[in-house]
Amino acid sequence: MDTNTLGGWMSQAQPILVAFGLKALGAIAVFVVGRWLISMVTRLVGAAMTRQQVDPTVQRYLVNFITVALNIILVVAILGYFGVETTSFAALVAGAGVAIGAAWSGLLGNFAAGIFLLVLRPYQVGDYVLIGGTEGSVMELGLFGTTLTTPDNVRTIVGNGKIMGSDIKNFSSNAYRRVDLVAQLAGSADVDKAITLLKDAVAKVPNISQAAAVDVEILEFNEFGPKLAVRPSCHTQHYWQVYFDTNKTIADTLGGAGFPVATRPVKVYPV
Repeated sequence: MDTNTLGGWMSQAQPILVAFGLKALGAIAVFVVGRWLISMVTRLVGAAMTRQQVDPTVQRYLVNFITVALNIILVVAILGYFGVETTSFAALVAGAGVAIGAAWSGLLGNFAAGIFLLVLRPYQVGDYVLIGGTEGSVMELGLFGTTLTTPDNVRTIVGNGKIMGSDIKNFSSNAYRRVDLVAQLAGSADVDKAITLLKDAVAKVPNISQAAAVDVEILEFNEFGPKLAVRPSCHTQHYWQVYFDTNKTIADTLGGAGFPVATRPVKVYPV
């Protein structure tokens, strides 16, 4: 290849390369500006919904949806800037959507379930729930999953489809929650005295709900003796504090009153 031929090709390619480079720079500028505008729009929408006191769950869901939709529009605009036929691109997206929908049916199911959760509102941000086998406080209801913070402070995301396909327990819906505990007595123990002492002592545990009296009754009889059900009530926020404090109160009360320790009876076999 001679120098004249190479120089001719370079002279012909130079305008094309320059034009492509300018378009690439323009596309980058459009992308940067577009992302900035999307961020600004989502912030403004979020602030407007906050002023209108829209529920935080609805806010996060709508902001996520708007963000995804605007990003898709931005990508289509950049492709159109490069001369890609957007109608053909739309057909391509539709075809790809069918294929992706078949492959990612679970993901689309989570999306559809998220819409139902938003409409039915079985829980909202801040509630303490048991969903999809996971227990924790709701931090966010997203497009495809619900984010929880579990009692051991682990951030956990549960798919919305799994949530809709299982039981939903919302511990924050009612005014108070019952704490179920037991107290094992020896067979020789004075049951009536134990019940009276426990009712009085457990009622003094901090954060016990005044809406429901402490319930102490015989739950069952076993080989050790009678087993008492000890059931105080409290707000969900204080559940574990009341749970542990009540257990300690049971031990201190029965021990301080001199109740005998429940032991397994010795079996005597005939000689």
